[in-house]
Amino acid sequence: MAVSEMVSSNPMVWNTDKSRLRMIHSQEAGIRSVQIAGSCADELAFAAQMNVENGAQIIDINMGCPKKVNKKLAGSALLREPTQVEQIVKAVVNSVNIPVTLKIRTGWCENSRNGIEIAKIAQDNGIASLAVHGRTRNDFYKGNAEYDTIKAIKKAVSIPVVANGDITSVEKAEQVLSYTGADAIMIGRGAQGRPWIFREINHFLKTGTKMTAPSVTEIRSTLLGHVMELHQFYGDYMGVRIARKHVSWYIHALALYGYELENGLSAQFAGEQGKVLRTTFNGLSSTSEQLEALTLCFDQFAH
Repeated sequence: MAVSEMVSSNPMVWNTDKSRLRMIHSQEAGIRSVQIAGSCADELAFAAQMNVENGAQIIDINMGCPKKVNKKLAGSALLREPTQVEQIVKAVVNSVNIPVTLKIRTGWCENSRNGIEIAKIAQDNGIASLAVHGRTRNDFYKGNAEYDTIKAIKKAVSIPVVANGDITSVEKAEQVLSYTGADAIMIGRGAQGRPWIFREINHFLKTGTKMTAPSVTEIRSTLLGHVMELHQFYGDYMGVRIARKHVSWYIHALALYGYELENGLSAQFAGEQGKVLRTTFNGLSSTSEQLEALTLCFDQFAH
């Protein structure tokens, strides 16, 4: 299951192009889980209702984001206010007739890891499932995720617990599930440039063996298809700019994780050709130029 981009609970910003795009859910494939963020219980409840009307099948409350929403006492900043957490959870759960889930961190800082307290509040007030990132807010994304707190939270509550943080390989996925006892895992940055990581993990957990690397043909098709969908969804101007970071992630992932691909594709991405492609691609300003550059790149690799 994929969770949507974060949607603000503030109705004042819903008329922006960004918010409008994020609040149309009826055409999406799979289970439609929509994440909302804010600090006002009534606003969050109203946002939940509006997103349900627009096709959401699950509402996810964000109390894990460590960055800009913290300035408005949202995201992981709420972990410092357990009473407010309870008010928000109650209001949202009571406002809709679909499951409500919650994403948190282990606490605000090393000296206030109150993840167990927040988890119990969530369970007692109707949260259906809890995702926990193994860092505090003050950690941002620095250092390594820790799983002891996730393990303790899993022991403390009976609702499903989802472990998150630094899961970048099939082995790590198995280790985190085994160590924490979590019911599932959530992957964020580990999937950047590697959309096939999910099937690789599922295969490894079921069989204990690793899948063969994706073929060059599949990588080409996936990458070009992804960029075309970004162009279509965000439009020519933003689509081109957003595609740059995604293509950079693909190049980085193919080099970093050393897939043994035919034609030495991985080695070429790791070498000068990968750097040249990234630099060239980031300088392109039209959708047609981006697609032509990627097509030419793969044609050259094939030869």
